[in-house]
Amino acid sequence: MKNASIIGLKEADCKKIAEKLNALLANYSIFYQNTRGSHWNIKGDQFFTLHPKFEELYNSLVLKIDEIAERILTLGATPAHNYSDYLKVATIKESKEVTDGTKSVEQILNSFKVVIDLQRELLDITDQAGDEGTNSQMSDYITEQEKEVWMYNSYLGK
Repeated sequence: MKNASIIGLKEADCKKIAEKLNALLANYSIFYQNTRGSHWNIKGDQFFTLHPKFEELYNSLVLKIDEIAERILTLGATPAHNYSDYLKVATIKESKEVTDGTKSVEQILNSFKVVIDLQRELLDITDQAGDEGTNSQMSDYITEQEKEVWMYNSYLGK
């Protein structure tokens, strides 16, 4: 964790934050692949509405995956990169249902719940550690995702 002292953080804090970020990375990676699966396989009268919406979402997720990995590197740790490792750590599970629009949207909402909860945990940890970089990143993600949750819930009529 050679970067810790240079960026003004304690090495132990960087390690703890990086571990939590790796769990977030695993969940984002499964979320991303599930969303791509829904994008590719969606069927029915909701196709023209959901196909581009899912593409918009997975493009956003892949950017966040890269940003999270880079933040882990900034903290002096190594980002996990194997799906076999992600599957062991992630709370989000691989989706088997990718053709039904309503089920796909419900799964997306469940995935948002997982990542938002993890990001809120990171807000607490990073606030205590004085890690403004990670804290700001998580805050930005939450703000964006809360709006997405509202939109997907509205689509479902909730």
